[in-house]
Amino acid sequence: MARPSPRLAGATWLGANYWSAAGGPFMWRDYDDAVVRRELRVLREHGLELTRSFLFWPDFQPAPDVVDDAFCGRYQRFLDTCADEGVRTIPTFLVGHMSGEDWDVAWRHGRDLYTDGFMLGQQAFFIAETVRRFGSSPAIAGWLISNEFTNYAGTAEPDDVRAWAIVCTQAVRAGGSSLPVSLGDGAWTKELYGTDNGFRLRRQLDLVDFAGPHSYPMGNDQARVHWAAALACELSHFGPPVVLEEFGVPNALSSEANAAHFYRQALHSSLLAGATGWIAWNNTDFDLTAQDPYRHHPFELGFGLTLPDGTPKAPLRELAAFRSVLDAVDVAGCRRTDTATAIVLPSYLDLHPRIPDADRRCITPITEHAYLAAKVADLAPAVVREESLDPGERPRLVLVPSNKLLTAPAFDLLEDWARAGSHVYLSWFAGVSGAHRGSWWPDVDGVTGARHTLRYGLREEVDDVVEWRFEAGLGDLAAGTTLAFPFAGTDQARAMLPLAEPSPDAGTVVLARDQRGRPALLRRTVGDGAVYVGTYPVEYFGSARPDAHRDDVVHRLYRALAHAAGAAPAVTVDDARVVVDGLTHESGRRYVWLVNLSADEVTAGCRVPAGHRLTSVLDRADLTTKVTLPSFGVVVAELVASS
Repeated sequence: MARPSPRLAGATWLGANYWSAAGGPFMWRDYDDAVVRRELRVLREHGLELTRSFLFWPDFQPAPDVVDDAFCGRYQRFLDTCADEGVRTIPTFLVGHMSGEDWDVAWRHGRDLYTDGFMLGQQAFFIAETVRRFGSSPAIAGWLISNEFTNYAGTAEPDDVRAWAIVCTQAVRAGGSSLPVSLGDGAWTKELYGTDNGFRLRRQLDLVDFAGPHSYPMGNDQARVHWAAALACELSHFGPPVVLEEFGVPNALSSEANAAHFYRQALHSSLLAGATGWIAWNNTDFDLTAQDPYRHHPFELGFGLTLPDGTPKAPLRELAAFRSVLDAVDVAGCRRTDTATAIVLPSYLDLHPRIPDADRRCITPITEHAYLAAKVADLAPAVVREESLDPGERPRLVLVPSNKLLTAPAFDLLEDWARAGSHVYLSWFAGVSGAHRGSWWPDVDGVTGARHTLRYGLREEVDDVVEWRFEAGLGDLAAGTTLAFPFAGTDQARAMLPLAEPSPDAGTVVLARDQRGRPALLRRTVGDGAVYVGTYPVEYFGSARPDAHRDDVVHRLYRALAHAAGAAPAVTVDDARVVVDGLTHESGRRYVWLVNLSADEVTAGCRVPAGHRLTSVLDRADLTTKVTLPSFGVVVAELVASS
């Protein structure tokens, strides 16, 4: 199965969101070209060739039907300096929100930016006129309509958002530019998180040339925080390329060493999730303590890649190291290596009527836990939306983690896939809302191959730590193995699926039982494949548990399922703290990423296909049998045939 990794034509963007230390959002009022030139040069010396720049809307359009010539002249000088220094830029038009404060154009008078005809016309005028003035500059790489528009304009109905997006993107084209354009909204959409702000990636596909997620995760698990940007990129794949448009950490909330770890993990994991561009927030720290927004949001002073005087910080050095890897593998010629494992993302995340919001919102954290577990098992999974399942593209292993909600036709397709040879795993989940508590499966007995004994409105008791005791082998899990899953989550979700013993001649066997002797994992033979059902939502338990990835064992279950399905990875390691994934070059060269998820230095044993070896792409070290990774370290190797 192919994993999406669309590329921007002729470009792999690596850069920074840009405000000069000389002024921040007010830099255009007293433009200092010497400081700007120094700042751009430092970025270019570290391998960054792009900025995202901002046309502070109140300054650039002081009145209706007017674009300020003096401010435009300063911006043109900036573009000329960008061209001189070899750093292209992406202008952002509708900049009313920035770093914790909103600045309105003085002439708006409370009119709605999405629906008011006058305001729509003025936004279109400003965008088209700006493109006419600057669009011929060789320094322009693309365009962004806004900066996190919902923070400024608020949320809106999806139809109104789409109408606004049509007006604004067509204004770019009316201004005479064919360069890539996107909305700059941060991809904080219902399709990613189950929360509705009116924006829909699906309804932008004919308007934008790339999706641009913004990622500033808060959490209680190190791996989840480090890989949140990767999951955002995975879930942003609807066809256009994906650019990680904003990500970063401030000095006030992270030590410099931990900021370096965050950048390293976010950069490499999002590359492995199919991102084709990275724009860090932001280029510099500021010494502007008396100036808004920094006066009242002082943590925003320290997001920079450099100190105010241009001295590089650790995140900039991480970006330089990342650039070395991109160049070494010729990333523009690479795509993600195919996989035999797919994780199904339920369509209920953003589709279907009258679904409790809480049950929508827990889908993404569950998917994230399954995604990381499959990564730790070295399975390099695809994440496939239920509504996009292609009957003709059948994975060997299909994972449907902690599932309450899946449409009836999806069950038919999964059954067909199993009959054709796939191994399909589902785990039962009661949900978190309490609304018709339990999995809404069309035929629980048919799916499990055993008779359920559920009682309406009631939950079956779940112990604080659930043990699965294997009485039959599964893949590389021998009979007698015990896997422990600590409970975490809401009381509504503290439930399991009680089943009667399956009939011996029904083709269903109990592989594992809980400590009370109840079936915990069953396998039902279907044609040339099998359907597995877990009676506990072990992925949900993990998603709700702080620091779960220190000792989570869902990866052991997934690895065993992969072995049983014939989906075991070609390259793997013997330490669960290390993830294996990779890219394949158009020439046929195969590159392997080895990523340490832990704060420990790890030496892991490697297993590669017979007749092959692993060689580091940067120093040509032989990694065929073992690799040593520093804390949160990343090593990239080429898998080559032995001579």
